[in-house]
Amino acid sequence: MVPDKNTVLDALKTVRGPDLEGNIVDLGMVSDVFISDAKVYFSINVPAERAKELEPLRMAAERVVKALPGVKGALVSLTAERKAGAPSANPAGKPAHSHTHSHAPAGQPPKQAKADIPGIGAIVAVASGKGGVGKSTTAVNLALALMANGLKVGILDADVYGPSMPRLLGISGRPEQIDGRIIVPMENYGLKAMSMGFLVDEGTAMIWRGPMVQSALMQMLREVAWGQLDVLVVDMPPGTGDAQLTMAQQVPLTGAVIVSTPQDLALIDARKGINMFNKVEVPVLGIVENMSYFIAPDTGNRYDIFGHGGAKAEADAIGVPFLGEVPLTISIREKSDAGTPIVVSEPDNVQSQVYRDIAAKVWQEVQRHSARKAPKITWE
Repeated sequence: MVPDKNTVLDALKTVRGPDLEGNIVDLGMVSDVFISDAKVYFSINVPAERAKELEPLRMAAERVVKALPGVKGALVSLTAERKAGAPSANPAGKPAHSHTHSHAPAGQPPKQAKADIPGIGAIVAVASGKGGVGKSTTAVNLALALMANGLKVGILDADVYGPSMPRLLGISGRPEQIDGRIIVPMENYGLKAMSMGFLVDEGTAMIWRGPMVQSALMQMLREVAWGQLDVLVVDMPPGTGDAQLTMAQQVPLTGAVIVSTPQDLALIDARKGINMFNKVEVPVLGIVENMSYFIAPDTGNRYDIFGHGGAKAEADAIGVPFLGEVPLTISIREKSDAGTPIVVSEPDNVQSQVYRDIAAKVWQEVQRHSARKAPKITWE
């Protein structure tokens, strides 16, 4: 029988740090505990400057939970939740020492260095300011188009609350783990993929707060055996909330692709996404106008259902590349629903060529920005 949340928390009360006055539960260091498919997920909140030092604490908590009857596995991460303007927590009472010198203005903390992901050449976020614009369909077809153009590619589904990669790629089952922690990515069509949808059942409601989402994203990114990739495509959740900021601030993104439909309302939300990436100094590689127009299959007549050209005008206005127009077609929708994306199921289709042209432009922008990449350590 799988233990419940209270049983897990009771077990974790036996875990104490080397210099903590009390256990990690009573000290409020344990996040919401989530249990699915006999696997337990939670994070431990620690001071950012002590994360490496307290790794044995994480390992001890993981061992205790794995030892519970009925538990098949546990994924435990250290996370640092720091409120704006507040000093860092230090349960051990130790002074924090910094070995990094910064020329940041007084009163402004230095940015954390964004550690590269071993083996991954570039990381491209596919984002939108709102849902319903076909961002995930664009992301998976972009990833497959980059592959079709000769690159080694993976895709990370960063939408913890509404993962779609299992369905879009026609993948079922659970990923394997190496040494009880490193996850082997799932794969179809030669594309390596990771998604929360591979770890929990499709109908499971993910009721997680910010720190747990942050922890899950970092695990799916940094604790996955991606191997050697030219580019990792990240399907971002819609909007500009915790998950988006986590990815933008803690992951060395090469740049972002913004997906929008032509109408004004979608473009207003797309601008919010663009502004977010600008504020965290992530280059916008370009804008894709999805559902740009509709060609009636019976007459061949074209209809601009959502208007036309809005995304191109927006790209021109803000000075970023316009990557292309993807038409609204029944075949793209049907192939996506069936888990057979159009780029691989109908590679000679006109729509597939559109995606390949967009992929070529994205890769060109990736190379351009990589060539002028700033030093890895930057400051706020």
